[in-house]
Amino acid sequence: MVGFLALAMQEVSETALDGRAARALRTRNRVVDALLDLVDEGDLRPSAADVARRAGVSLRSVFQHFDDLETLFRVAGERHRQRFAHLEPLPDLPEELGPRVATYVAGRTDWMEAVSPMARAAALQAPFSPGIAARQAAARGRHRDTLAAAFAPELARAEDPERLLNGLEVAAAWSTWEHLRTGTGLSRDEATRVVERLLLGLLR
Repeated sequence: MVGFLALAMQEVSETALDGRAARALRTRNRVVDALLDLVDEGDLRPSAADVARRAGVSLRSVFQHFDDLETLFRVAGERHRQRFAHLEPLPDLPEELGPRVATYVAGRTDWMEAVSPMARAAALQAPFSPGIAARQAAARGRHRDTLAAAFAPELARAEDPERLLNGLEVAAAWSTWEHLRTGTGLSRDEATRVVERLLLGLLR
């Protein structure tokens, strides 16, 4: 009988622990989603209090789950990347250069438009956050690898492949897109045509 009671108490205790863990995970996710929602709405540097209000939790609860705002931004950045990971892989590219550039830029444009709010927030935070700066560097590395794969034939024939790849990276960079869309005020279609012309000019 004692053994049965001990086993029953253990099961109750594990159930309670699982319940607390589930609630903690839900709270953590609400905080991360609140930060992402605020950034998407244009609040590029939301305070912990703003995040807590949006998540419907106490300020203390935010810091129970995250050591500081940098940690929260880092976790949110990973969640954000997961949301749009399906836009990162290269689509099937035509062999002919013109259609290949157009297809590449169309896919790149979808990704840049989707990530722009978080990219703006990250640009503000990166000078003060080694973690965010490292994520930016990793994203630039993935972009460079994608360009190298998309335009491998042209790079193989180039007199200076490294310099050509550098130019392609700048032409198709998010910072270039941000300048065209926000700085210059071009529409999405107009900015897309500019990036296509830049890439074609370099590749030809």
